[in-house]
Amino acid sequence: MGDVTDFNDETNEDLLLDFRDVTFRRGGRDLVGPVTWQVELDERWVIIGPNGAGKTTLIRMAAAEEFPSTGRAFVMGEQLGRTDMRDLRSMIGVSSAALGNRIPDNETVGDLVVSAGYAVLGRWREEYEAIDFEQAHEILDLVGAYHLIDRTWGTLSEGERKRVLVARALMTNPELLILDEPGAGMDLGGREDLVGYLGDLALDPDAPAIVMITHHVEEIPFGFTHAMLLDEGKVVAQGLIDNVLTSENLSTTFHQPIEVSRIGERYFARRTRRPGTHRR
Repeated sequence: MGDVTDFNDETNEDLLLDFRDVTFRRGGRDLVGPVTWQVELDERWVIIGPNGAGKTTLIRMAAAEEFPSTGRAFVMGEQLGRTDMRDLRSMIGVSSAALGNRIPDNETVGDLVVSAGYAVLGRWREEYEAIDFEQAHEILDLVGAYHLIDRTWGTLSEGERKRVLVARALMTNPELLILDEPGAGMDLGGREDLVGYLGDLALDPDAPAIVMITHHVEEIPFGFTHAMLLDEGKVVAQGLIDNVLTSENLSTTFHQPIEVSRIGERYFARRTRRPGTHRR
């Protein structure tokens, strides 16, 4: 018998992401894949890997911003390449540095958050109701950024910008929340405040599914359920977070001896000293 082709164009309705042997290729090289990955409604995922591992490329496909080169990628039950990507994006909240780079310096924080409902940057002639502003104010307060509401984007610190981007991502009540290094650029206090908020969000049964990229296990909020380790576009390990975040797996991913510890609900990692080494 010849090869049997999988013509199954359907996915489980409980799966927000259903990637089947997905690859992403540019310049004749696979940047990601093959990856088989599923995210359910109530899951909170963290993706960890070194620079150039393919993390951002993977979540750009998850955010319906890129098509896979091969394989099948279902997002919100729709197969990428066979549906209007704009409809999918309206159900996904994204916080990323790439988005931040497109925001006009003179945009106020209040306008930036409320305008997420129209998926625009730079408020112009859109009309909003009182309930829209109330929701924007509530979300800004939740992420500890309400005091910034009248500030302009160009005057914000990097840490303040991260908070505002998370608020904007939540404004549309998304089914899937994608966070690309939300703690980058924050000082210790700001990072811990954000990790605490994201931990509370992760434990909220009404919150969207979450996929977060980070380079640091210390930035993983409590309440996250699953993890994926990526290196050179390949999956080193994925699954329940306790099974994935091991010293062996992190050492393989980062190509150096890493020791992982858990204190309470948080993870910490450090490089171990090789036997026989000492300071001079």
